[in-house]
Amino acid sequence: ISPMGGVRVCVVGSCNVDLITYTETLPALGETVRGVKFSMGFGGKGANQCVIAAKLGAKTIMVSKLGDDKFGRDTLENFRSLGVATDDIAVTRDACSGVATIVVDRNGGNNIIIVPGANDLLTAAEIEKARPAIKQCKVMMVQLEIDVRATIAAMKIAREEGVTVFLNPAPAPLVPVPKELYELADFVLPNETELGVITQQPTNTPEEVKTAAVALSKRLNASASHPVHVAVTIGAEGCLLVAPHDQSTTIVPVPFEVKGLKVVDTTGAGDCFIGSFATFYARGDALPEAVRKANYIAAVSVQRPGTQSSYPTAAELPASLFAK
Repeated sequence: ISPMGGVRVCVVGSCNVDLITYTETLPALGETVRGVKFSMGFGGKGANQCVIAAKLGAKTIMVSKLGDDKFGRDTLENFRSLGVATDDIAVTRDACSGVATIVVDRNGGNNIIIVPGANDLLTAAEIEKARPAIKQCKVMMVQLEIDVRATIAAMKIAREEGVTVFLNPAPAPLVPVPKELYELADFVLPNETELGVITQQPTNTPEEVKTAAVALSKRLNASASHPVHVAVTIGAEGCLLVAPHDQSTTIVPVPFEVKGLKVVDTTGAGDCFIGSFATFYARGDALPEAVRKANYIAAVSVQRPGTQSSYPTAAELPASLFAK
């Protein structure tokens, strides 16, 4: 029996194959360095958030687009092996499947180049076809790795069908995005860097992060027709929550029993947090409790190499996390 008791979540977003090179130090421009190890894995912010939800036992639906190629077929196989519903994943011959080239140094820091490929070709009409599946979900997760018009179309469907929307504005938008993007969300979940880009405010110190997060919450709640929660991931410190009604802030720390353990690879940790948070929230856990559990699971994930492969399953986590 699933510890999630039939909770349904969907993700409309990206799928990539990660090509990961491990090296002592990242090369400077024009420099060649020897790598230590190479591996391939499945990634893409959308796929990552979907996979952790599935590993925690939620019924998950992925809405995305793949190329008609080996990487695309392998991605579908990976989803199916984890029990993710793939009926709403479109396939195209007009582009390759998304690829991310990642270089990780000995401290777990990374550089990433993403070729979106088929991710950029997912259309509003294809998302509309998934409406019956979306309608059955408690939560929808979206990011900014596909065409923003497609993301907005997905969020509109979710709002019409009473599905809670978690928006992870990542990667940080380099060009201004339509204002309605943020107003269609129930939760906006940037990291410190993304928060700085969205608010055009400095976010280098805890105080600056808090000021920027409060400003974002004020702005969104002044214009949206419903409460918008802002939740900023602050790395090893956990998560900063801003209440929609009065902008009061709470820091939910990483539980002490997993804090300070050796960090091996932080790739995909933010996605692990968001997918976990959304899943526990969909199950009905109180907000701070869902965040605390997500902090715990993300802290476990950074102790292992890889992206989705570093995400724990429900069976590998303490049963207390799943107690209501």
